[in-house]
Amino acid sequence: MAFLSGLRVLDSSGEIGVLCSRLLSGMGTEVVRCDLKELRDLLPNADVFIESFPPGYLSSRGLGYEELVVINPGLIMVSVTPFGQTGPCKDFKASDLTLQAMGGWMSVTGEPEAPLKLAGNQAYHAASLFAVNGVLLALRHRSATGRGQHLDISILECVAASLDFVLPRFFYAGTVSGRQGSLHWNNAFRVFPCKDGYVHLSIHRDWDTLVALLAAEGMAEDLTGAGWRDRDERDRNIYHVIEVLERWTLTHRVKELVNRGQLMRFPWAEVVGAVREKVEER
Repeated sequence: MAFLSGLRVLDSSGEIGVLCSRLLSGMGTEVVRCDLKELRDLLPNADVFIESFPPGYLSSRGLGYEELVVINPGLIMVSVTPFGQTGPCKDFKASDLTLQAMGGWMSVTGEPEAPLKLAGNQAYHAASLFAVNGVLLALRHRSATGRGQHLDISILECVAASLDFVLPRFFYAGTVSGRQGSLHWNNAFRVFPCKDGYVHLSIHRDWDTLVALLAAEGMAEDLTGAGWRDRDERDRNIYHVIEVLERWTLTHRVKELVNRGQLMRFPWAEVVGAVREKVEER
């Protein structure tokens, strides 16, 4: 039996909170897609109510948290909105694309000259993950106190909090991250073109072996020099390293490199579905 079995979730959040209710359902809750006309009737037997209406809308209809908690003191209400229930932007309209841009994701995704939106409704999904964590904490609090809570989930804040390496690099090293295509933020990996597609290669791992592979084919150029064995030196000149590696990968097919790398226990992989224009055999 799932650990949230027996709990009921009312969901009026639409596409914004669909992942939240789906995850809670996977934990055992009963999810009821909730029309506001039925809300008062369903509320006494509900544990969680997820909604994404504009701030103030439910209160204007007598369905704000203050009114609902009178009916069900243990209710956990989750409001998922673009900018939260308060603040100067609370009434602004937004989409997943808007929130990815304003939240900072698009400052580090894409090529240097071209921001890239992450596929799908990733900003909405990020907020749903935060909302699920909030619900679990609120349920724990309710089990100890008997009282519910109103969770104010700002999608923008969730996006900003999901910037992975960006915030730690800035706060601890003063580094402002930027877009650098498929190159990993610490230069550890990159996607390279091959004859028939694209391959994801590790750059720094087992450097001597990687250089030996290129040298065996007469394509290592200056990378055999002792100075390149220093990781910091490679990082300072990463785009030269990339140019040499790219000239090498372009002489091979994807599966050839992937198979070779996996045999050596390297984390090399094919970029599935990415096909380059046909390149004549060399």
